[in-house]
Amino acid sequence: MTNLLTSVSRKLIHTRKITTQAFLREDGLWDLEANLLDTKSKDFTLCSGIRKSGDAIHDMTLCITIDASFNILDAKAVTHAAPYEQYCNKIEPEYKKLVGLNLVKGFRIAIKDLYSGVSGCSHITELCSVFPTVAIQSFLGEGFKITDQVSGQIPFQLNGCHALRTDGEAVKNYHPAWFGTPVVDKNPRKKS
Repeated sequence: MTNLLTSVSRKLIHTRKITTQAFLREDGLWDLEANLLDTKSKDFTLCSGIRKSGDAIHDMTLCITIDASFNILDAKAVTHAAPYEQYCNKIEPEYKKLVGLNLVKGFRIAIKDLYSGVSGCSHITELCSVFPTVAIQSFLGEGFKITDQVSGQIPFQLNGCHALRTDGEAVKNYHPAWFGTPVVDKNPRKKS
């Protein structure tokens, strides 16, 4: 198998798959699920035993319930497989602390504060980071406005990445009403 950077042959050693799904519930709330699955291409020896090629080293799922304002109303973590299963799964209840957070208001900073180091599972915490964009992508086409020229409020996605700078060509071409408005960097940790 060759890679995208060179023509050098390579051998698959490890695969990590992160999959997400979003479900619109009949009560108007949303369930977002993220799963992390690690496998090896050959038998792998762990302190806790041998995992056969293709068997899960890590298999964790995190599910949250949110409302249309991105508020987390419920959360549940499940460890299906882990190197130290009877120990790793003890952290699952800690992810109830996600309840009350908002996915688009300081979420990633709150995650670092809640789950860094021994306060969380590095794999389940990694799943947290995908939820804001999964929610936004899920809401699109389901009544969530991607542009709002009428209310006078700048669309949420503008100034959210380099391509959608309000002084850039993409905004000039696709959101002309907002072209030329001040660029506001949404990175709270970046110093001016």
